[in-house]
Amino acid sequence: MSLNSVGAYAAQTAANAAAVSSASSSSSSATAMPQITQSDFLSLIIAQMQNQDPTQPANPNQFVNELASLSEVSGINNMDGAMSNLSSSMQSSQLLSGTSLIGRHVLAAGTTAALAAGGSVSGAVQAPAGATSVIVAVTDPSGALVKTLQVAPQSSGLTGFTWDGTTNSGAAAPPGTYTFSAAAMAGGSPTSLSPYLQSTVNSVTIDPTTQSLSLNTDSGPLSLSNVVQVN
Repeated sequence: MSLNSVGAYAAQTAANAAAVSSASSSSSSATAMPQITQSDFLSLIIAQMQNQDPTQPANPNQFVNELASLSEVSGINNMDGAMSNLSSSMQSSQLLSGTSLIGRHVLAAGTTAALAAGGSVSGAVQAPAGATSVIVAVTDPSGALVKTLQVAPQSSGLTGFTWDGTTNSGAAAPPGTYTFSAAAMAGGSPTSLSPYLQSTVNSVTIDPTTQSLSLNTDSGPLSLSNVVQVN
């Protein structure tokens, strides 16, 4: 085998490693050269040196350059494997941590929550400084007002509220999904607030694309990054 042939094998191997993300799909090509390891390359060098023309010896500097290229390829492959193992480890750790939330109540930004028969819905708002009162409005899927809650704002932290599932007339509201909005009275004028609603975690899921943890709650899927409180 000539030096050019050995170099072609090494160059092809380096090119394949540089395109790690597409290597698996291109490896089946009938025209692609097979990848070689450092050990294979050294064996080819030894074989060529033993059978070279003494009057026209190969340039050893080219061997060294090709060997250095293969060392870089080996480093890329090792790094890719290490990153893959690290990603798998982090995913497993994240999933294991997420399972500890199953059955727990989490508070996250949202405007809709499910009301079960005979159940209630809890939530909270961040009242601005100087607020004298907080009003929470509950509407049904048609947009009709079901319940108005008036809550005394906390001086610091979140101001919690609970809807007991009854309407303004005192009757029990039917099970379903309801929408929540809130406003605070501060300085004589209302200020719109973004509510946080509580839900129960039933299971957890890892997104294979983004590796982010999603909580499957009784009010629908919820990103862990949106959770502000766990009870």
